[in-house]
Order: sequence, then structure tokens, then C-alpha cells
Amino acid sequence: MELDVDLLVVGAGPTGLFAAYYAGFRELKIAVVDALPEPGGQVTAMYPEKMIFDVAGFPAIRGRDLVNGLVEQAGQYKPTYLLGRQARTLESAEDGLTIGLADGSTIRAGAVLITAGMGEFNPRPLPAGDGWLGRGMVHFVPVLAEHAGQHVVIVGGGDSAFDWALALHPIAASVTLVHRRANFRAHAATVRQVRELGVEIITDAEVLELRGEPLSEVDIKVKGEDVKTLPAQTVVAALGFTADLGPIESWGLELDHRAVVVDTTMKTKLDRVYAAGDVAQYPGKVKLIATGFGEAATAVNNIAVMLNPSAHLFPGHSSDAS
Repeated sequence: MELDVDLLVVGAGPTGLFAAYYAGFRELKIAVVDALPEPGGQVTAMYPEKMIFDVAGFPAIRGRDLVNGLVEQAGQYKPTYLLGRQARTLESAEDGLTIGLADGSTIRAGAVLITAGMGEFNPRPLPAGDGWLGRGMVHFVPVLAEHAGQHVVIVGGGDSAFDWALALHPIAASVTLVHRRANFRAHAATVRQVRELGVEIITDAEVLELRGEPLSEVDIKVKGEDVKTLPAQTVVAALGFTADLGPIESWGLELDHRAVVVDTTMKTKLDRVYAAGDVAQYPGKVKLIATGFGEAATAVNNIAVMLNPSAHLFPGHSSDAS
């Protein structure tokens, strides 16, 4: 497949989806590519049921609902989605860029906006869970209802582990959180909420074995105590993840701790290549979804002028459009 667009957005997370909307508002022809099979990036893959509290205008919004709203917003301008496809190569010419995808497709674009978040991420493994993924063990909980009435064991001590405990407690038969240390990496207020709900928290413990077909119980070893067996139809291995930028790292960008360095226009060191969202780095950067939305608008407005020097940097407010 070959495709010609004004702007190719690499990354279909919240920042990329808002960029697709804003590029359409600026009357640019746009395509969005992402290695994941669904739009939403990390939000869809990791916490679609989690409530998000720092998106302007929403006291709280579920991750899945935020993504659906962003897709609907961008849909006004009919972006082309290239999902389940990895952007691999970038070649520069005088009049544009050529991006090669893993499936052999070629995209010719006037500019590229990288909104790849943390890049490609892989969950850290649970040693005792080897061979159990998809057979009772999961790393993420896309659909809470699938675990209604189940005994759930969550392994981990970070924000994700405690977020899943909060979300699953109202519908599961029981929720037990197991952590190998006495201290947690999660936000103190979230830890307090989980404790107040009465969720059993077992610290200084490790998972020894998962048993059953289907999964029915888990053995854990608490430091200085005998092995304890817990009922479990699901084990959530929330041990964090490793991330890297994948092929983007070979594009010749200036990188700072796996983030792409940009200037105040969101431009990278490469001509016609911009970045926004968590993947973008500059002094004083704060990584929030709200920040990414503003960066996407800044990038798209500067791209519009780069592509058409007679265009205005500030196009007016969207509320003024008829």
C-alpha cells in the first residue's frame, strides 16, 4: 500500500488522536499509525476501565470513554488509521518524508508528528507465571466485568496494582494484593483507599506456584512463615513494564532518556519531524495527558505553517468556525 498525506502521526494514544482532530481542523490530510491494534495507546492497553482525574473539563472520566470521545472528535475529519502496523524507517527528501511500515506499506508525508508515548512497552514477567498468560494470568484488565465473582490475586506494589485493586473490589468475590516488599511505590492516598476497603494486603511475600486447570489457586511464601494457599481464578501480574522507542531510535533524532528532544515549536532536530506528548522532552516538561493536548496543537499549528508559509500560525478559535 502507498499513501500520500500532509501529516503522518506516529502513535494513536490520546495525544495522537487529538493531533488528528486538530490537523483536520487545520485542513490537513492525515494518517495515524500505531503498532497496537486499537486506538488509545497506553490508556486502551493498560487501564481502559481506570478513572482519569486530570483531563480538563472532566472531574473524572474512564479511560475507555476518553479514547472513544477523542476518536469521535477526530472522526469529523476522516483520518486514515493504520493500526497494528509499526513505523520502521524514515527517509527524508527535499519535498517531504517517506515512512516505511513493517507490513511493507509506504507513506509519503509532508511532515511527521511522533506521539508514541513511552514507545513500545512489555510487561515485566512474573517468574511463577511462566506459561500461564491467557490461562488465568493477565498483565492488564481491559474489561472489569470478566472478573465478576472471581477470586483475584494482584501481584505488585505500584500504582497499577492498587488501581486494579480499587476497580475490582466492588465486583470480585475477593481481592488479595501480594507484594514482595513492605513498602509500596503507589500513591499514598491510593494505598490508604485500598486499606480502608478491607482488601487483604500481604507484604514481604512472593508467588511460588499457580495451580489448576483452569486456574484455581496460588501458593505464596511470606518471609518467615509457612507457604500459604490463596483461591484465585485470576492473577493480575502488575509488576511494571519496560519500554523503548523501537525503530524510532534509529531515525537520527536527539534523545534524552528514551524521549525525543524538541524546541518550543515541538520540532525535533530533523526537518519536518515533530514530537508531542510523553515522548517529547524539553526543560520543565510535565508528563500529563493535558500537556500532550496542548503540545499537539502547538505542533500541528507550526506544521501547518511549515507546509504552507502563507498560513497563519494561529488559525482562530474552533468555536469561531461555522
